[in-house]
Amino acid sequence: MIKFDNVTVRKKNHILLAGVSFEACRGEKICFCGKSGSGKTTLLTTIVGAHIPAAGTVCFKNRPLSSKNILSVRQSVSYIGQEPVLGAHRVLDALMLPFTYRANKHSTPPSERINGVLEQLHLDAAILDKETNVISGGEKQRVAIARALLLGKTVFIADEITAGLDAQSKNAVLGLFRDAACTIVSVSHDPAWFGLCSRFYFLDRGRIVSVSDTPGAVIKTS
Repeated sequence: MIKFDNVTVRKKNHILLAGVSFEACRGEKICFCGKSGSGKTTLLTTIVGAHIPAAGTVCFKNRPLSSKNILSVRQSVSYIGQEPVLGAHRVLDALMLPFTYRANKHSTPPSERINGVLEQLHLDAAILDKETNVISGGEKQRVAIARALLLGKTVFIADEITAGLDAQSKNAVLGLFRDAACTIVSVSHDPAWFGLCSRFYFLDRGRIVSVSDTPGAVIKTS
């Protein structure tokens, strides 16, 4: 599904990723950990075309990422950042923003679907009329997740998405992403999120220095 083959990313003279290789197959949920500045977010944003590798290849569904297919990749993948940008004044408008684009107009969700997803994420329907600049960080994160789910995507690039959530909200998010159809490449230091994932990578100075199928070593080194 997603594959890095010896990928190196540079910014000016600074190496952000150095010879990174990994693969996430359909339905897998993998997690990257490491100290601040180790390249974790760079790795995630490279998947959606934010960086052009100086060496190596990024593939999505067995096709090398290029300027010709990056739009189709972005239409298939949902990137959810640690500090989501909702892009609208009102929560309802933020949820509906992707559906104002021609590519998504045919799949605009009915109100019942919207309310159902909000309920799954422990968000009251009254939030739809609130301004996005007054809701809490945890609510913003769940609104961003709701928007991704309403788009019907099953490939998620997730950057510390449970970091600002209380226990109840976190459990609601984890329950949704346990779906076997979801493919997830993530960054997290949250032990609760670790329970969702089946493989763990530790990054240091842009390199993968360890890989494990249990989070124990990652927790100790993070």
